[in-house]
Amino acid sequence: MKLLEFEAKELFREEGIRVPRGLLVSEHEEILLHMNELGKKVVVKAQVDVGGRGKAGGVLMADASNVVETARHLFHTPIKGVPVPRVLIEERLAIEHEYYVSIAIDRSAKQPVILFADVGGVEIEGTAKKNPDAIRKITFSPLLSDVPNFLLRELTGNVPDGVREMINKLYHVFCKKDALLAEINPLVTTPEGVYAADAKLIIDDNALARQGIAVNRDLSEREREAEKHGFSYVELGGTIGVIGNGAGLTMSTLDLIEYYHGRAANFLDVGGGADQERVMHAVRLVASMPGVTVIVVNLLGGITRCDEVAKGIIAADVTPTVIVRMAGTNEEEGRRLLAEHGYRMLESMDAAVKTALEVAA
Repeated sequence: MKLLEFEAKELFREEGIRVPRGLLVSEHEEILLHMNELGKKVVVKAQVDVGGRGKAGGVLMADASNVVETARHLFHTPIKGVPVPRVLIEERLAIEHEYYVSIAIDRSAKQPVILFADVGGVEIEGTAKKNPDAIRKITFSPLLSDVPNFLLRELTGNVPDGVREMINKLYHVFCKKDALLAEINPLVTTPEGVYAADAKLIIDDNALARQGIAVNRDLSEREREAEKHGFSYVELGGTIGVIGNGAGLTMSTLDLIEYYHGRAANFLDVGGGADQERVMHAVRLVASMPGVTVIVVNLLGGITRCDEVAKGIIAADVTPTVIVRMAGTNEEEGRRLLAEHGYRMLESMDAAVKTALEVAA
């Protein structure tokens, strides 16, 4: 479960991580009651579960004279197609330097991995692509209750001591909350100290009961649609839609997109034996995601028939380009149907992903 920024910051605050003073509102009129609490300069942030929120216009600067109008604008402006039900208004920090830090699980090493960079903010992904060495990482035993100091020094180099202390506190949150990802971007230094200017926390769904989080939390329209059809579906924030049958094949498609420096928009597993109608709903669901320009359909036809898959893709009739790789039962018939309607069917997963990246570029 991916928490919204204000939810993650509340958990960060409990662990002693400093976050900016903030006010959560669901109507812009509420701001008038708290005008004097946050200072003259503020940041107004849409609380929506989308990637690239800042670049999409979901984070705006304001001051006391226009904060109400700025919040009203966000409430009436969907971010990547997602309505904004709540806005977080925070004091604007006097930032001296921005860093990036995240903690996840290295599944190969079966250990926590911490990523750190001397630069943070909305351009961190571009930095990682242009200069991979700018992102440093360490792994260590999950049996340790703290990150060893010598590893923190190796990771961070010459930074203020408060930065290393903050990373250790973030690790405490990561462990206590059964997180799959804990991220601060940017982690900032100011004259008053070190702050988490933004916060991201994804909690393992298998631990929700232990964490006391209700599993019937509000779902997005697409999540409800996926649940109705029994799809395994997760939104990831990229531009390349992914549909597969079987978790392993779908994850492999995501990994290959990442390997070629693309960004997957989602994970959607239609399951085995998917018929025309099921495939049609899956394609339409992924095509409805904001920012998706191309969809990779990667299926192996065992109990799933390739001709049924082809009919579902054709019936979906969506705007984004659909790139197909499928093999197995009734493959030739599926290929013929797709060709008749102008769809590209490629021989390998590698070729399908490369073509999708070319279309998305």
